[in-house]
Amino acid sequence: MTFSDILTKIDSFVWGPPLMAIILAGGIMLTVRLGLLQVRRLPLALKYMLKNEEGGKGEVTSFAALCTALSATIGTGNIVGVATAIAAGGPGALFWMELAAFFGMATKYAEGLLAVHFRTVDDEGHALGGPFYYIERGMGKKWKWLAKIFAFFGVCVGILGIGTFSQVNGISSAVNNFFDPNMMHTVVIPHIGEYSVTVVIASMVLSLLVALVLIGGIKRIAGVSQLVVPLMAVIYIIITLMLVLCNLNKIPSAIVTIVKGAFSPAAVTGGAVGSIIAAAQNGIARGIFSNEAGLGSAPIAAAAAQTKEPVRQGLVSMTGTFIDTILICTMTGLSIVMTDAWSQPGLVGVGITTYAFDKGLPFPGEISAFLLMLCLVFFAFTTILGWDYYSERCLEYLCGKNGKAIKIFRWLYILAVFIGPYMTVSEVWTIADIFNGLMALPNMIALFALSGVVVKETRVYFKKNKQ
Repeated sequence: MTFSDILTKIDSFVWGPPLMAIILAGGIMLTVRLGLLQVRRLPLALKYMLKNEEGGKGEVTSFAALCTALSATIGTGNIVGVATAIAAGGPGALFWMELAAFFGMATKYAEGLLAVHFRTVDDEGHALGGPFYYIERGMGKKWKWLAKIFAFFGVCVGILGIGTFSQVNGISSAVNNFFDPNMMHTVVIPHIGEYSVTVVIASMVLSLLVALVLIGGIKRIAGVSQLVVPLMAVIYIIITLMLVLCNLNKIPSAIVTIVKGAFSPAAVTGGAVGSIIAAAQNGIARGIFSNEAGLGSAPIAAAAAQTKEPVRQGLVSMTGTFIDTILICTMTGLSIVMTDAWSQPGLVGVGITTYAFDKGLPFPGEISAFLLMLCLVFFAFTTILGWDYYSERCLEYLCGKNGKAIKIFRWLYILAVFIGPYMTVSEVWTIADIFNGLMALPNMIALFALSGVVVKETRVYFKKNKQ
């Protein structure tokens, strides 16, 4: 057995049923204890999302903090991940993805609340918080080792691949597939290999843009995210909504196919996918991976919000899962099911979504492909920014306010972005994927342990507001 095979087995175990069961159980527990808060308080959460709080401590506005979190969650998973889940688990995977997101909204609410409740804000307004602080300060100093484990995993995920190599590869591949799919214009890089000129140009331009943003710190990351994230999300939703409206007559049958596929996959797939477990596992896994509810990454951004009310920021954080999965992933999934893109032989990943756009939109194929490429590029670019912020905050927790360590890490991160298009070592991505899953374990332990704090804070806040 090779080293790659061992890593693949570890990755399958980490992202297997036990972890998904823990995350799903946490969401169900919080949903019950909070009395379906994600349904009852969603209108209020959407109102808070658009209206920033005044007078709160923090580094960025509540909306900017949400956009920073969304910059990391809205990524290639919304386009490629959904397609992969439906191809592997059948249309029913979309049903299970939605179910995971529904309970994930309660999880994301708790994460945002605890991040603000247990964060630290110094005299200069610099905020630091997230799972490492609500583990240490909420569960007690004796659990600091668990907080450090989470922070270590967070640093590894950012620098090893989820935030760098995989995203940069996604961008360069998307650009290359559109502008030079037949590799007509290539350049030989000594000791590395032959690459399309578009890949080389894309890596240099991307590295420069990333460097210009990251050197400015959280405020610049939040500023760019606040501008780009809403814009790209709205553009993508408009495109997919147009696809759905152009195929209105197919909506009823698509919904029936999704629901039937969730509980009787073989009846929909003709036996190609015959297990409810396969549909559920693929849907839940991709849902969790896309919106990151339970992984503990989003509360790091939430802790920077200018707010006095942990509950308010929890509600704003909750809208992230709603936007990421309930809206964007649903639109992608519907597009794929309505156009039967998932059942086309030989198509994988982004090819499935490309087929759906090409068949469902009233544009020539070149325009559909260009729009999808644009969305992929923006989605991946903002994910790079978001994960740098998460990793830096994790490193800051481990090293204290060591400015030199943060600067070194930042430049290493930019270097990883630059060399990303030329990195084809699958083991690197698998290791990063493993660390990504391992982040969830310390975070979920804390959410179970501190659920009482979440419930108490919630009751006090709404009782006060009612009075």
